[in-house]
Amino acid sequence: MTLAELGWDDFFAKAFAPLEAKGWVPARLIRESPINYGAFLGDGEEIDVVLGGKVWHDAACDAELPAVGDWVAVEMGGENEDHMIRARLPRKSCFSRKMPGKSTQEQVIGANVDVVAVVTDSGPDHNPRRMERYFALIGRSGAKPVVLVNKSDLFPAEHNQACADELRALCPDADVHVTSALTGDGLEVLKSYLGEGVTMCVVGSSGVGKSTLVNQLYGEEWQWTSEVNDVTGKGRHTTTSRELVPLSGGGMLIDNPGMREIQMWTDEQTLRESFADLEEMAAECRFADCKHGHDKGCAIRAAVAEGTVDLHRLESFLRLDEEIEKIRHLAKKRQMTVERWAKRNHRVKARNLNDRIQLEEDERGEWR
Repeated sequence: MTLAELGWDDFFAKAFAPLEAKGWVPARLIRESPINYGAFLGDGEEIDVVLGGKVWHDAACDAELPAVGDWVAVEMGGENEDHMIRARLPRKSCFSRKMPGKSTQEQVIGANVDVVAVVTDSGPDHNPRRMERYFALIGRSGAKPVVLVNKSDLFPAEHNQACADELRALCPDADVHVTSALTGDGLEVLKSYLGEGVTMCVVGSSGVGKSTLVNQLYGEEWQWTSEVNDVTGKGRHTTTSRELVPLSGGGMLIDNPGMREIQMWTDEQTLRESFADLEEMAAECRFADCKHGHDKGCAIRAAVAEGTVDLHRLESFLRLDEEIEKIRHLAKKRQMTVERWAKRNHRVKARNLNDRIQLEEDERGEWR
């Protein structure tokens, strides 16, 4: 396996050039654990690597630490010595979300991803509002959005087509395909996105057949699959860790555990682009600071009343906008807290230093 087959190109070569003189080698991270990473070298050798202290301390947040899909500079260790990550190369793209729970931190799902494939179905998992979140996050990442409306064998063809058309309307840039993991229908279309150096990230809820699709792409039972509950239509998590795997036909796949939460980690501009139709209507509102609630002269509310805009789509836009503002507020609050602690620690250190200097002067005075 060559560097090019792993996704290496001129962008990474230029970033790595200053590091090569130090004797370090490029490697791509394929998995991570609490204590180390797995990585591929240019000759296809798989090694375990650990994070260097400087890389850890230089990272302003967890999202800046190396993640699956990242290219890193590795200092090869000798016998009985660890291979050490000395630097993380810049990313061409980064697919991430807000970390689950109350945290305001960003969680990287996959770095240097070219295509993000979202697996859903036209049945219990069909949720346009959640797909809007996916589209917003993929748009920010810089990757190509692809949607697989899977399990088509379980629903009427017109039902599957209606679901696909609805998703295409939500994101015209997305390629939407109706597939069946059971029959293999449409998998050739998915394979068409893969080729030398191309990295695809596969995401979706548990129980939508994601692992079965991944197994067929691998050509073997790589991930365990489990049965789906007949009542809820949901399944257990069958993928337990994030991992990048080269495919025999070319390209690489980042498989992910089923996601229970798709919380926003994006910016206002990306959100506006994802809801461009509403943004154009907002320009017709009477007031520039219209909140699109009960404001007089709101063009979007008028369109909702006329039936040309889906009320649920507007509510989703307002909810996502509120989430982004909340993240921004919490992040700013956290930054202020960190700065206060830093100033306090600086004062404490300065006071301790002055006390130590004074003590040394007093001791020297006693000796005189």
